[in-house]
Amino acid sequence: MLKRARRICPSAILVLMISGCADGHFTVLGYTTKPNYDCDIKTVYVPLFKNDTMFFHLEDELTRVVIQEIEGKSPFKVVNSPSRADTELLGRIVNLNKTLINSNQIGEVREAQTVLGVEVVWRDLRPGHEGEILSNPRRAGHMTPPPPPGTPPIPVLIQSMGFFIPELGGSISTAMQENVQRTAIQIVSMMEVWPAPAPPCPGP
Repeated sequence: MLKRARRICPSAILVLMISGCADGHFTVLGYTTKPNYDCDIKTVYVPLFKNDTMFFHLEDELTRVVIQEIEGKSPFKVVNSPSRADTELLGRIVNLNKTLINSNQIGEVREAQTVLGVEVVWRDLRPGHEGEILSNPRRAGHMTPPPPPGTPPIPVLIQSMGFFIPELGGSISTAMQENVQRTAIQIVSMMEVWPAPAPPCPGP
């Protein structure tokens, strides 16, 4: 007696192919949406960013959001001392400019944007790797060597834009908050390794 072959629903096949959605990422046929970080790096020291602009306390807010982004989106743990850290993330706010995009008939701001510029250096503190620059474009297992003695490392310039429309309740403060959040996201994205190492770092 012949048995009728069971039909497998396409959605069931998709479920079998996709795994790991609980953390917001998924894996399909060996490919994953998880960010790719250097699994040998465990900790990061993030001192207060420096601020060359006239916007006081902007460095406090940016440093706080960067730390939150690192601990929320990467496998790295932020520590409060360089002696306990594998790496050090240094940042300097170099400019914050406001540009008028559109105004009404009486010269009031209708739409404007802010551009935040931040210089970042991420360097290695691990024995045998001291001073190696991690913030420059790099491949897995290939770091940028430290600069010659007495020569400061070349920072990476990160820029973000924020927009505000006063008629909709926006202000330069809301635009700056947008700048800070976007800058923090870019900094943590910079800490990924390209091309991706395999496999991704294991979970905690």
